[in-house]
Order: sequence, then C-alpha cells, then structure tokens
Amino acid sequence: MIVLSCNNLSKSYVVDKILDNITFSINNDEKVGLVGLNGAGKSTLFNILTGNVSIDSGNIFISKECKLGYLEQQTYIESQNSILDEAMEVFKPIIDMEEKLRTLEQEISIEAQQENSNKLEKLMESYSVLSEEFQGKNGYGFKSEIKGVLKGLGFTDDQLDKPIHQLSGGQKARVSLAKLLLEKPDILLLDEPTNHLDIQAIDWLEKYIREYRGAAIIISHDRYFLDNTVSKIFYLENSNLSIYNGNYTTFMKKRKEELELLEKKYEEQQKEISRQEDIIRRFMSYGGQRYVRQAQSRQKMLDKMQKLDSPAASNKRSKIRFEPSIQSGNDVVSIENLSKSFENIDLFNNVSFNIYKGEKVGLIGPNGIGKTTLFKIIMGNISPTDGSITLGHHVNIGYYDQEQSDLNSQKTIVDEIWDDYPNLNHYQIRTLLAQFLFLGDDIFKDISDLSGGERSRISLLKLMLSKSNFLLMDEPTNHLDIDSKEVLEDALLNYDGTLLVISHDRYFLNKVTNKILDLSKCGITEYLGNYSYYLEKKNASLSVEDENSNEKTKTQIKAERKKEKEQEKIERQLRKKVKLLEENISKHEESISELENLMCDPNIYSNHQKSNEIHQEILKLKTELENLYTDWMDLTEC
Repeated sequence: MIVLSCNNLSKSYVVDKILDNITFSINNDEKVGLVGLNGAGKSTLFNILTGNVSIDSGNIFISKECKLGYLEQQTYIESQNSILDEAMEVFKPIIDMEEKLRTLEQEISIEAQQENSNKLEKLMESYSVLSEEFQGKNGYGFKSEIKGVLKGLGFTDDQLDKPIHQLSGGQKARVSLAKLLLEKPDILLLDEPTNHLDIQAIDWLEKYIREYRGAAIIISHDRYFLDNTVSKIFYLENSNLSIYNGNYTTFMKKRKEELELLEKKYEEQQKEISRQEDIIRRFMSYGGQRYVRQAQSRQKMLDKMQKLDSPAASNKRSKIRFEPSIQSGNDVVSIENLSKSFENIDLFNNVSFNIYKGEKVGLIGPNGIGKTTLFKIIMGNISPTDGSITLGHHVNIGYYDQEQSDLNSQKTIVDEIWDDYPNLNHYQIRTLLAQFLFLGDDIFKDISDLSGGERSRISLLKLMLSKSNFLLMDEPTNHLDIDSKEVLEDALLNYDGTLLVISHDRYFLNKVTNKILDLSKCGITEYLGNYSYYLEKKNASLSVEDENSNEKTKTQIKAERKKEKEQEKIERQLRKKVKLLEENISKHEESISELENLMCDPNIYSNHQKSNEIHQEILKLKTELENLYTDWMDLTEC
C-alpha cells in the first residue's frame, strides 16, 4: 500500500535548479536509501516532504492518518530534563492516562466504602475502558521500551539521569533519534542517523530499522548500514532522481554498468561526429556546388544531433595518492601495558599490541573508550599513565584529525596550503586543489565558510602532501560523500606505508583494513582480518558462551527441534502465500498500467463504447488489487 507519493516535484533557488520533475512512491514497511553527492538536494527533498520548504511545481500525496517523523542532520535540543525524562515526554498522554487511572482507583475506593452503587458502577465502567486503552498503548511496558532504545543507542544506566544541557552535540543527537524512534511515526525520514553512533549502536539501529513496522527513507553515507537496512535506492544526480531495486551494493553494480554503457555510447557518438566533420571538411575542400550542398546537409544533420554528455565529465572525483617520502623499518610501533586515566577515571588499561610495516589496521571500540587519546599518546602529544610505547626506525607520522583542528579558520584555502608548504609554486597549488575539486575562485574561499566535506578534502590534501609513512586517521570518512569515500579507499589500498585508522564506517573497514584492534577498558583484542572476519569471530565466541551457559537435556533439545521444524513449516507456507500474492499484485498493477496507457490513445477515448469497456475493466482490476493488498497486509503482519 502506497503511503507517500510525489509527482513531478521541482525546486529552484534563483537560477540553481535543485530538483527537476522528481517522481516516486513509497509503500508501507518499505525501507529506501537516498544517496547522491553533497549538495545534490537530499536534505532539500526531506524539507519539502515535511512542509518546511515550498515547491515550485508538482504535488505530494501522504496517506490519511499517516504521520511523518524527521531526524535532521544537525539537531538542536535544549532542555533542563534528564535524558530519561526527556524520552518520557514522548509518552506524556500515557503518563497522564496512568495518573487518571490512579485517581479513579482512589475514587472507586471511596465510593465502595459509601455503597453508592450508581456512581460506583459508572466509575468502574470508566476505569475498565481506560484500563483497556492504557494496556493497548503499552502502558505497562513503555518504561522498559524507553530504556531499551536509549541503551541500544549507547547510553548507560549511569547516564540516564544526566541533564540534557550537559550533553555533547553527538549525545543530544542520539536523544533526538531515541525520541523519534519511540514516537513510531508511519514514515521515518532519517538524515545521517549513524553520524554520532559507535559500531555497537549502529548494529542495534540496523536491527531496529529492519523490524520497524513503517516506511523509512534514509540519507546515509554509511554504505554498510544501507546494505543491511534498505531494499531500494533513490539516487539524486543533476537534479534528477533514478530508482534502483536492491541494497547499496546492488545499486553500485548497476550504476557502474550504466556508466560503462553511457561511456561506450559517448565514445561511439564522438567517433561518428569526428567522421562526419572529416567528411564535411573534405567536401568543402573539393569545391563545386554539389559537394558544398552535401557538406551543408551533413552539417545540418550534425547540428540537430542530440549530443551526449561525457559520463566522466559529470562524475568528477578527487584525486588522492599517498606516497611516503622514505620507507620505515619493519617494526612501526610497539605498545606494552599502556594505561591512561584522567582525574582517577580509567579510560583503558593493559593495552598491548604491535603494528608492522604495510599493515592496514582498524581501531574500534565504544565511544569514550579512549581511541583518540591513544592516537595522541602515539604522537607524543600526551603522556600515558603507565606502560611504554616505541616507534620504529624512520617512522614519520601523518595525522588526520576528525575535528580538522589543524585548519586555520581565518585563512583562505590557498593560504592554508601555501603557508604549510611554501616550496610549492602557485601553479602547483592550483593543480593540487583542482585535483581535490577546488576550481577557479573556489581557492580563495575562507576555511570558515567551507562545508564539512570541503574541510575534510583540505585535510586529506595536507595529509597527502606530508608524505608520511605511518598514517593515523581519526574518522576520515565523516562528512565525505560516497564518491569521495571510494576515492579515499582506493588511495589507501594503493598506499605502501602503514595505516592505523579509527572508524565507525564498517564498509570502509571491511574494504581497507587487514587487522582489527578492539579497544575496551581491559585492553585490546586483536583480529587478523577485516571487519567481516572480526564479526565472524566475535559471533562465534558469543555462540560458544551461549552454549556453555545454556546446557539442556536431550529431551529439551528434541522438543525444541520439533517445535522449530513446525514453525519453519508454517513460515514456509506463509512465505509461499505472500510470494503468490506479490506476483498477483504485480500482474494486476501491470495490467492496470497498460489499460490506463491505452485510454490515452485517441482512437480509444474517441470511441465511447470501447473506452467505457476499458474503464470498467480498470475499476474491476483496482477492486481486485485492493483485496489482494488487504490479504497481503494481513499475512505480512502475522
């Protein structure tokens, strides 16, 4: 059932066209990823759907009684409440209902003593109705639900009483996300929901979104998250929207095939244009009226030809290449029994590991565990509480700071690079900046006026120019669009130095790293593989623990297996019915579409009898389709 549809939406700001004839529809329970370059208009589309921004043309349909919930990328929540009390605000009607029930209980108790049967009967009836409504709205379980969501998003029991005004920006964003999920809108609009979450919280959110009984449109640069949550991709490019069935990986495969085909067509057209221009030149050089006329005829044909744009020209990407100026020794860094405390608060203890030349290492762990602090200890910016750290021979460290604190907001882009690398001339700097998509007068922009993605590109350029052989990178993919992430990944894969990277981007970790270090308060656990290998080993370890803690008798195991088989049989039958219904729905929709197109034929709509027959057939199919949708919803809600 369609809960949201948009038809020919267009939006421009002065002369810049942001959206052009955007058309799409969203079904109930459908999860969609909205992707595109930074500035493509993704957030603008969300603001249009929520009514915060007007449209120039087109129309929007939202199903009756359908509620939209919007999580903005930048959220500003100000409150004197604690985290728990702020989340409780979502359930204020239920809390008021609970207070009303308590009041009724007191009144019933008083009237029971006075033996006023008429009033008592009315009170009992009111109590019964209200109690049933209270139970139906999860009145007895909403407090557990609140704590479950807050803990899932990374808050501990100790933090739930912490006032909102004392939280960091990232923590406030997580409270906003928790409130939105607890409200359970029919359509979720999520703009970069994973930005302030650690890996464990992202895993939890993935499961929540997959099981969510409602539709969701998700703007995200987290490709791993998109792969695990959505079944359709909306791709915004050059003001237009393209729709792809499947997750992000499927979309990228189809997109690359399309680009290869477009490139081939473009090259073929360029060859044909070149051939025709050569013929025209030869004919004009021959002279004579007949040759001149043929040349002019071919030129007219060439002028009327619809020229294809080069896919390569429209798909501009940064050019990053990390090259160490010198090679380090085989032992890059050795850490033994490292500990760090701040004001008697332990961040981590007994951290020991070695990193060797050429390794690409991912450092993961919960937010606040001390990953960035560990980086600063390795660089010598702060001292450890205990333990030792040894850097290898000829190790030159390059650091990428997720806060970009090394950039001077008072400088222009060109001065930021030139002041740090004065040996470069103006032409070299312009060329380098152009490789990072800063063209023309862009190079004179102030650092303070740049977007997060632009600042990230400047920091990456400075890191590239450092020619370091040991890169420490703290959340390098934050603020980068998907194309820029892929360029960075390719550059790091081709880098023959050593990498230690903090990242919550699991797709990035999976592609780039060959070792994972999992940091906890008790130390570090090492996994010799990428992120998928880490997950496999982690889950295997948890399974063994579960088996050891849940020993069962053979009779119990046999009974459980029998029950599982029966459940599997029921689920198979259910899936078969759902599949048949979906096939039938698809056939009905295709038939209706064909008949509606037929009605547009002048020969049909001018024939009253024929058009009436087709109209009746469409009505019949739509009635059947509505019944099929009803059956489908009944089955999928089981």
